Amino acid sequence: MSRELRLAEVFVELADTLVDDFDVLDLLHTLCERSVELLRADAAGLILADQHDVLQVMASTTEEARVLELFAVQNEEGPCLDCYSTGEQMANINLDEVQQRWPRFHIATAEFGYRSTHALPLRLRGQVIGVLNLFCAEHAVLSDADVKLGQALCDIATVGLLHERVVRQGEVLAEQLQGALNSRVLLEQAKGIQSERAGIGVDEAFTLMRAYARRTNQPLRTVAEAVIDGSIAADELKRPR
Repeated sequence: MSRELRLAEVFVELADTLVDDFDVLDLLHTLCERSVELLRADAAGLILADQHDVLQVMASTTEEARVLELFAVQNEEGPCLDCYSTGEQMANINLDEVQQRWPRFHIATAEFGYRSTHALPLRLRGQVIGVLNLFCAEHAVLSDADVKLGQALCDIATVGLLHERVVRQGEVLAEQLQGALNSRVLLEQAKGIQSERAGIGVDEAFTLMRAYARRTNQPLRTVAEAVIDGSIAADELKRPR
């Protein structure tokens, strides 16, 4: 498949969230995964502001990326924080520059083997609601075209959260994001439980839960709750359709 056709598929996939009751968590994880695929990064993480304007880690492609995101938020240090506060892209930040500007974040990033990082804002008409972070094991330089593509992916995902129909119906974005955050807490609990029960890593546990949610047409939150209360057995997640 050509890159152009793949890009078309991804944009349709992200735009398909513009329906009632779309799964916010699935949208955010899809954005991370497609950004890694199309921009040749090794990992991605995404943070969003909750109803109190506090940044929360919402999605990641690996456990390492999630830990780095948590570190940045908890220590209030890193390119993602600057990206969120300014609304400006922070691309092609190598670890030498990271070391000078964010020394503690530099140490944490280097420990996980990443040598460059990029941060792109989720924004619409001046409103910034979060940041997508990309981590690269090598000194990776994004071209202008790559940066524009990454921003376009962020923009269409932002529209999925802020589209005008939601505003016209009087729904509150903060409540939607808070609901996603609550679901994220349950999902982290379920990942740990499934990991322990099945003797697998947390990343594989999430992959199994997400695949199960998709093939059974259930929200991730519902599957997470079922894993936690034991109504979905550990081996059931591995069963084919």
